[in-house]
Amino acid sequence: MFVTFRGLNGLEAFSVAEPVLKASGLSQPESRGTAPPRPQVIHLATGNAHKVAEFQRLADESGLPVKIVPAAHMPPVDEDTGTFAGNARKKALALKALLPWDTWVLADDSGVCVEALGGAPGVESAYYAGPQHDSAANLRKLTEVMREVPAGRRAAYFHCVLLLRGPDGQERVFEGRCEGVLAREPVGGQGFGYDPLFIPAGHERTYAQLSESEKNLISHRARAWAGLAAHLRSFP
Repeated sequence: MFVTFRGLNGLEAFSVAEPVLKASGLSQPESRGTAPPRPQVIHLATGNAHKVAEFQRLADESGLPVKIVPAAHMPPVDEDTGTFAGNARKKALALKALLPWDTWVLADDSGVCVEALGGAPGVESAYYAGPQHDSAANLRKLTEVMREVPAGRRAAYFHCVLLLRGPDGQERVFEGRCEGVLAREPVGGQGFGYDPLFIPAGHERTYAQLSESEKNLISHRARAWAGLAAHLRSFP
């Protein structure tokens, strides 16, 4: 079961309900007393400056007065759970262990899922070209693997899972998806990762050709953030 929010820019996003969390091994901990107030600072479980900037823009555009802070020393995490939600939780817990108890931590795990490849690279998107997970190498590999695949079989989607962990141990998970197709060759200089290869549905340009504001209207992270923003607005 999912709860649907109408959030940022009218986008639909989804908060993962308790049965889904349990099925993923992510059941929410019991609340410890009074719920904490709405966070003013959220620590993002990544050292990726591109992601930090993107989430800050999403926060600003959603009208939430929250500062997104990158991990000063993000510990290494083996993303080996086989699910986006499981990987996000491992990253959130790894960073939370290094921070004061009253901090808020947000972790994301995302990837591109290609129909012709049975959903791959999926949760392995960051490591598609090998354990060194170089983004340029990942992009080259997917381009070559899809080289001879005809137009009718190039459907793909970007999927994002956000996991927010609060001071009281409560966790909430939000998901977002953007459908599209893969281009023949990478095009565009914006964005990062697989962005130059992905053409979102209803567009003729890749993620990497869209402006930041255009991308934030449709992206998988924007859709996941819409649910998170709706959740945060419910705080007193």
